[in-house]
Amino acid sequence: MSEINRISQDVGVRVILLCHAETKATASTTFPGDEPLTARGRARAAELTAPRAELLLHAPSTQCRETAEALGLGATAEPALNGCDHGIWRGRAIDDVLSTEHEALTRWLTDPSAAPHGGEPVTGLIKRAGAWLDGLDRVNSVLAIAEQSFIRAALVHAIDAKPSCYWRIDIAPLERVVLTGRIGRWHLHVGG
Repeated sequence: MSEINRISQDVGVRVILLCHAETKATASTTFPGDEPLTARGRARAAELTAPRAELLLHAPSTQCRETAEALGLGATAEPALNGCDHGIWRGRAIDDVLSTEHEALTRWLTDPSAAPHGGEPVTGLIKRAGAWLDGLDRVNSVLAIAEQSFIRAALVHAIDAKPSCYWRIDIAPLERVVLTGRIGRWHLHVGG
């Protein structure tokens, strides 16, 4: 098989992961929950031109659904795109958690398998995001509006990074990440 044929077969699915628009939590340092967009977030989303894709999906959260609506997309809710379940920390300011549960927060930030908040460990989120990503074999292109934590986890899986790299990835509201490939062979397109 020629190198060109091998590369063209590796392209597989084009996945565009679009982070939801601004919420109160993303505008501050708060563990996110299910919340509406800010007025500024809704306005910025409405100004965007959504990328084209064969399959349009959004996480079931209010912020992802409202982002899809602001973009004028008839996207379908996909539970696998849910962000990390931060358990009892959901909706709390990070500074508050730091001052009241310093050891627990430190453990969570240094051990991706820890879930002191009673929710989902980062390793569980990475596994879930990877299973969703690797299950995309029957479509050519997907636009998925997701939460920051899901996109970070999908990137860790796609580039086969260590789970501890999860905290080194920042995703801003309305930022997009493009991946192409298929099971076991994903390519990250910067500026895609």
